[in-house]
This record gives sequence, structure tokens and C-alpha cells, in this order.
Amino acid sequence: MDFILSGVAACGACLFTNPLEVVKTRMQLQGELKSRGTYQVYYRNVFHAFYTIGKVDGIAGLQKGLVPGLLYQFCMNGFRLGSYAIIESSGYTHTDGRVSATKSTLAGALAGVVGAVMGSPIYLVKTHLQSQATSSIAVGHQYKHRGMFHALVAIHREHGILGLWRGSSAAVPRVSVGSAAQLCTFSSAKEFITDLQGKLYRGFSDCFSKTLKNEGLIGLYKGIGASYFRIGPHTILSLLFWNELRKLYQSYRVQEPEGL
Repeated sequence: MDFILSGVAACGACLFTNPLEVVKTRMQLQGELKSRGTYQVYYRNVFHAFYTIGKVDGIAGLQKGLVPGLLYQFCMNGFRLGSYAIIESSGYTHTDGRVSATKSTLAGALAGVVGAVMGSPIYLVKTHLQSQATSSIAVGHQYKHRGMFHALVAIHREHGILGLWRGSSAAVPRVSVGSAAQLCTFSSAKEFITDLQGKLYRGFSDCFSKTLKNEGLIGLYKGIGASYFRIGPHTILSLLFWNELRKLYQSYRVQEPEGL
């Protein structure tokens, strides 16, 4: 169940962040292997890319590759967060009842490797579909995939079963490093907040009001400059949905009558 809840949580975040993935993919492909100044610039910056794609391809163009994007998030984060949850619940991320930075980092990295390998084929398809655009703003190689399943069949036919894992050697270190930092930070922050709630604050409302009273409105925004533009909202939404779904499931199991 941890795998399912983790995947659903990541899908919820993907609905909001997929347009950023489309923009990122187009900007990365723009001018591929060409010297600066020798190619036409269709996307000057992130905001211009949003405007251009929306104007030419329509609002739906900003959600290119959404289906494989959702499936990728479900598979990759389902296995990643699900694996970490199992390791965490088994007590391997703790030392003497406290979160161990070393153990949680290693557990996060291992979970990232599992997720990256399992989700790599869908990520490949997602990238292919997100790169497809109207000829007037097309960048990079344009595939003629009609959808996710057509893309999987076409890639398999041309490159074989291993072709579906092209690029996984780059995805594994990227996801494992990000996963290690993300999950170690998440576990430590969750423990820290739990400790604070018993010492400084009685709950969220108490924390909010005390911060506002003592530090002013600016105090509520401390550290905002360090937030990442894409990974920030995606990480927050994924882990929030994941944590809340796990709590709902656990409360359901407690209330479930015996013998059912």
C-alpha cells in the first residue's frame, strides 16, 4: 500500500508541474549541439517559453506528455517513496530512536536508484512527447509518436527491449542524489518539527501566530530565495500528499473491524 499511496501523491504534484517539464525539455533541446548565435531562439526564457507554447500549441500544449508523466511519477515515486517507507518503518534509518543523517541518506539514495530504473522507459517516452511541437516552434528531433503506447512500441521495434532504458545511466545518479538529499531532509525536518511542537509551539496555528507576531510578515517568508523553481513545488506537493495518504490509510486500518 505504501507504493500505491506514494505514486498517487506524486501524480497529484505532476498535474501542477508538468507544464514546467514541457518548458524545461524544450529549452534543453533548443540549440542542441549548435554554437550560440547559429540557431533561431524560439524560447528566450521560462516565461517567454510559457507564452510561446501556449500561443502556438494552445493550453493543451503545455500539458504535452501528461499521461506518461503521471505514469512515470506513479512508477518512479511509487517505488522510490514506497521503498523508503519500508526501510524507514523497519527502523533502519534511525539510531537510538533518532533519525540518522547517514542512514537516511543511504536509504534515500537506494530508493532513488530503484525508482529511476523502474521509471526510466516511461520517462523516455514522456520526453519524446514533450518535445513534439508545431513546426514553427519545434526544437530538437521531432518524433511522430501518436501517444504513449505507440511510442513504447515504436522504441521497442527500433531499439529492442534495452532501448527502452536509454538514458537510465544518467537518470540513476541524478535521481539517487536528489532522493538522498530530499528524503534525508524530509525525515530530519519532520522529526525537528515534531520536537518543536512539543517545546515551542502547540500546533500550526500557534506557530503561525507567534512567528507573525515576533518576526513580522517577512518572518513567514524566510528562506524563500533558496527554493527551487520547479523541484520546490513538486517536492512539497509529492511529500505532502504521500504523508497525508499514509496517515489516512493507517487510520483506516486501525478502524477496520477484525475479521474483514
